[in-house]
Amino acid sequence: MTSRSVDADHAAVQSLQAAQSGHQQLWAITPLDGRYGPQLAGLGHIVSEGALIGYRVQVEAEWLLHLSTIEQTKGYIELSPACRQLLTTLARREGTDWQQQVKDIERTTNHDVKAVEYFLQKRLRAAGAPDRTLAFIHFACTSEDINNLAYGLMLKELRHTRLLPLLEQVLADLASKAVQYGDVPMLARTHGQTATPTTLGKEIAVFGHRLQRQLILLNALPIDGKINGAVGNYNAHVAAFAGVDWPEVARSFVEDRLGLNFNPLTTQIENHDSVVEFASVIAHINTLLIGLSRDIWSYISIGYFRQRLKAGEVGSSTMPHKVNPIDFENAEGNLGLASAIARHFAEKLPISRWQRDLSDSTVLRAIGEMAGHSELAWRSLLRGLGKITADPETIARDLNDAWEVLAEPVQTVMRRHGVVDAYERLKAATRGKAVTRETLLAVIAECSELPADVKKQLSALTPSGYTGLASKLARDFAASVTP
Repeated sequence: MTSRSVDADHAAVQSLQAAQSGHQQLWAITPLDGRYGPQLAGLGHIVSEGALIGYRVQVEAEWLLHLSTIEQTKGYIELSPACRQLLTTLARREGTDWQQQVKDIERTTNHDVKAVEYFLQKRLRAAGAPDRTLAFIHFACTSEDINNLAYGLMLKELRHTRLLPLLEQVLADLASKAVQYGDVPMLARTHGQTATPTTLGKEIAVFGHRLQRQLILLNALPIDGKINGAVGNYNAHVAAFAGVDWPEVARSFVEDRLGLNFNPLTTQIENHDSVVEFASVIAHINTLLIGLSRDIWSYISIGYFRQRLKAGEVGSSTMPHKVNPIDFENAEGNLGLASAIARHFAEKLPISRWQRDLSDSTVLRAIGEMAGHSELAWRSLLRGLGKITADPETIARDLNDAWEVLAEPVQTVMRRHGVVDAYERLKAATRGKAVTRETLLAVIAECSELPADVKKQLSALTPSGYTGLASKLARDFAASVTP
């Protein structure tokens, strides 16, 4: 076969694979795997069914390795170098072929965790492990011992490899814009009405500061785990080896081997409080980013921001002129979906009938949906932020027509000089009226209590010059993001 035919054959295979992938996306049940699947490439390796199987295998393999270090079990568990290497490899979740093997076993067992146990037995037996060692796979464990730790490992990896890096990009973008637009005076609006001027960068900094706080919380949240048996009392553990300090064995396994936070007191299930706290921070982040998306959308609507055009993109099927803020709208929709799932976590997961029911199992499988809609939203937000540019002329025109905002500094300075009815004088001159520079100059001139030099300073005020410490606040925030 010539190189030309090899290349052509390879191209044909790639084309076929792309067509098959496109066909699968076309008929996917959820948009995360369908329309938006390409944007979430790699997320499935953390939150999918295959990934969950991988975390379960990791926990089971690590538990057997951990048990082999206990003094009282050393005469029972014999791990050859080949078996130890196999367990270590599986604990690293290397490869992707064996997840399907576990799934195939589950078709017979109709039990996902038991399938993992049988898979490990098969692999270790093939590696030469004796029966007395195989008997210690899943030793003294209930399924929830494995599952809660598997989900804990999932959240840990999700946080550090997907969530935090993306949110840090959003934070960095907001910090950059806080500096870029920190000195751009802008009319503020409280209750939708003209209000004391600010700067565009400072208003962006407010959202950045709020996001920064939540990222600190998300990064610091402990993720709990337990491995204490059928109802949380180490009953089976003690029946087999009464002399072992099982709570300490469990603690060292959860914390030292898996890097999670040990929960010492549970029923059969881990209490899920840390999962709820994790989801609650995500929901809080998404809520404040909905606020950001809506504010930017509104600023685009009144012309404060312009959007960079994308070649070939259509804004409306009938109105050719339109450049819609679709990234912020897509972000808002997906942020809401993710938060809805997170809120259900908060309502459902802390509750279990007596020592155990299975309703939490179904709900926990939606972690990937919460993560997927969140990530999709954050990526949309980043695209939108990357397209916008401020229009200083429009912003200045709006501000320079709002002389009424200077009623605040005029009456405040008058108060400083003992004018007790300063507020009432400015209210009478400005409230509900068209206010011009001349309106304010007349009030200042009529105020006999003001010294001449103060009158001169007040008369020189302009709306664009009345922004207080907004520029400094924006720069200070940006400095806190970039050491």
